Amino acid sequence: MAIHPTARIHPSAIVEDGATIGEGAEIGPFSTVGSKVTLGPRVVLKSHVVVTGLTEVGEETVIFPFACIGEVPQDLKFKGEETRLVVGKRNRIREGATMNTGTEGGGGLTKVGDDCLFMTGAHVGHDVIVGDRVILANQAALAGHCVIGDDVIIGGLSGIHQWVRIGRGAIVGAVTMVTNDVIPHGLVQGPRGQLDGLNLVGLKRRGVARSDISALRAAFQALAQDEGAFQDRARRLSEEADSAYVREIVEFILGESDRSFLTPS
Repeated sequence: MAIHPTARIHPSAIVEDGATIGEGAEIGPFSTVGSKVTLGPRVVLKSHVVVTGLTEVGEETVIFPFACIGEVPQDLKFKGEETRLVVGKRNRIREGATMNTGTEGGGGLTKVGDDCLFMTGAHVGHDVIVGDRVILANQAALAGHCVIGDDVIIGGLSGIHQWVRIGRGAIVGAVTMVTNDVIPHGLVQGPRGQLDGLNLVGLKRRGVARSDISALRAAFQALAQDEGAFQDRARRLSEEADSAYVREIVEFILGESDRSFLTPS
């Protein structure tokens, strides 16, 4: 066990032999840290937090009461193999949130980026890859093998089907079930998620140039109205796309996926 001398551990907390606790970390009352856990500098576990499994938590991440991080996957194919969970820096993991380790069949790794917010009861399933600055609102859930790009927002009580990819900057409304891939900067809403447009508010807040937003609008119209299959429309866009944002959408559509796409309604 390696505990930095500046770490503060409440007397009621349990830190198992073998755990690594970084500089300035804080472990609150009745929290439990497993033997294979690494907590980075200035990580804070508030009261009644469980961090277990082969789990790394990046610096300045704060985990709130009753969150459970690093437990085994909710997958009947899991047979006890050792897999990992890696959580990045400066994340906020709120009350009752859960994150599972990976599975051997899915690559063995669940990974969360930096500066994310996981609100109350949010769930990150096995083998999920989450980018930076992602927000999961209350009770939102990511099923196994999902890939979530940077700057994605997922509304409360929404569910993302296993193997779904959600492109950078997309937004999913509350109480929405997403069963197919979502293009970067897309806007999805409705009980059975529909691609209803672009996340224009998010684009403007991130300071995207007006010329790029105009190009994205035109590209979305082409994807919605041009002839041929969805991938064929994307290929035609690739031949004339000057905007990096449009090229990003084209590359996403033409990339590998285990799902089909939500297409413009």
